[in-house]
Amino acid sequence: MLVFLLAAFFCVSVSAQDAPPDEVLFTGVRIFDGSSETLSDSTDVLVQGNTIAAIGAGAKASGEGAIVIDGRGRTLMPGLIDNHVHMMFNSLSPAQMLEPDMGLEKVMQLSAGQARAMLLRGFTAVRDVGGPSFELKRLIDSGRVMGPRIWPSGPMISQTSGHADLRLPDEPSRRFTGKIPRAEQVWASVIADGRAEVLTAVRENLRFGASQIKIAAGGGTSSEYDPLDVTQYTLDEMKAAVDAASDWNTYVTVHAYHPKSVRRAIEAGVKVIEHGNLLDEDTLKLMAEKGVWLSGQMLVESTEAMDPKRREKRKPVIEGQKRVWPLAKRLGVKLAWGTDFLFEPDLNEQQNAYLLRLKPYFTPAELLRLATHDNAQLLALSGPRTPYEGRLGVVEEGALADLILVEGDPLADIDLIADPQRNFAVIMKDGRIVKGAP
Repeated sequence: MLVFLLAAFFCVSVSAQDAPPDEVLFTGVRIFDGSSETLSDSTDVLVQGNTIAAIGAGAKASGEGAIVIDGRGRTLMPGLIDNHVHMMFNSLSPAQMLEPDMGLEKVMQLSAGQARAMLLRGFTAVRDVGGPSFELKRLIDSGRVMGPRIWPSGPMISQTSGHADLRLPDEPSRRFTGKIPRAEQVWASVIADGRAEVLTAVRENLRFGASQIKIAAGGGTSSEYDPLDVTQYTLDEMKAAVDAASDWNTYVTVHAYHPKSVRRAIEAGVKVIEHGNLLDEDTLKLMAEKGVWLSGQMLVESTEAMDPKRREKRKPVIEGQKRVWPLAKRLGVKLAWGTDFLFEPDLNEQQNAYLLRLKPYFTPAELLRLATHDNAQLLALSGPRTPYEGRLGVVEEGALADLILVEGDPLADIDLIADPQRNFAVIMKDGRIVKGAP
């Protein structure tokens, strides 16, 4: 019932977006295609509906109603992709989350505003790896709310005492009392122990539309009960998650930092590791050999919102990321990037700048490839559970028209990406101009 009430709320409070124009012609642009080391020569790009129809000599508008955007030598590039977000919880502080009236509807309202801001920063697609983002995704896809394309995981699945055991100290186990914890009531996370419960939890997320499954395989820095070094879920439990996801032709990604938890996940058939900051060289070599992705972040040491206990707990994680990124790159591990902002809404405005924290390890072209082409390749692991048909992360004929027109050359000055308000002249998602309409 709640999802229908939310849909009704947004139907009357947010006007639907206009349909995409029949044709948009970008003239005189230089293209970063998602993977090249250099920009193209000046050329034209024709968008028809939601697809890039032609590039170069064949890019000619056929109708009088076409929108023509004079590129003036500026850079046309794919929309940015953030591979690790929490759309429903990036707008809330810990104190807000504990407010008695903080139900799913209020969370939705706050998250809708953040979704709009994210799109206007140039992020046209994201992978949500924990939280009840299904209804937000539907509202965005229907045009009732502005925001990026979402690949939802649903609530993160965790063992008792695991990284996503978000119970308050006075909340006992559901198994012994039958009382559903508050975090499960709002679908922030699900506690599942044993093969049968894990199968049920995974299948429930898939039933609601998950494009991939996220489980916790090791300790975390933002969770209360699990030290960083612990390994979570037995091999059998982890295999249960992989089996259920594989039956739906999609994959499992795991929260994990250290070698033991990652090696167990690889043995179970997991395809993506989130974080991995404490991994050793042998485990990274195994990931490269098996084709397992490392979905990493480059986090700051601390923020004002963090309590002293969390700051202390995350010290090895912060130190480890400086070693893991260049080592994983050298060893040929498949790499993806995301921000992982959670319960710190003040960080959201820095989303673009967080990509640039990787400048010591990547060239400008490599950074842009990471946040476009490479992240799109990871999204494609969802196979038939991918919620949007078409190619993303590239500027190529036949690809989806998620595009940014950048003032200047980001390969010469990658810092342009950090100020989207000033430097992103046009943002297009699915053929619709969401910023910079002429």
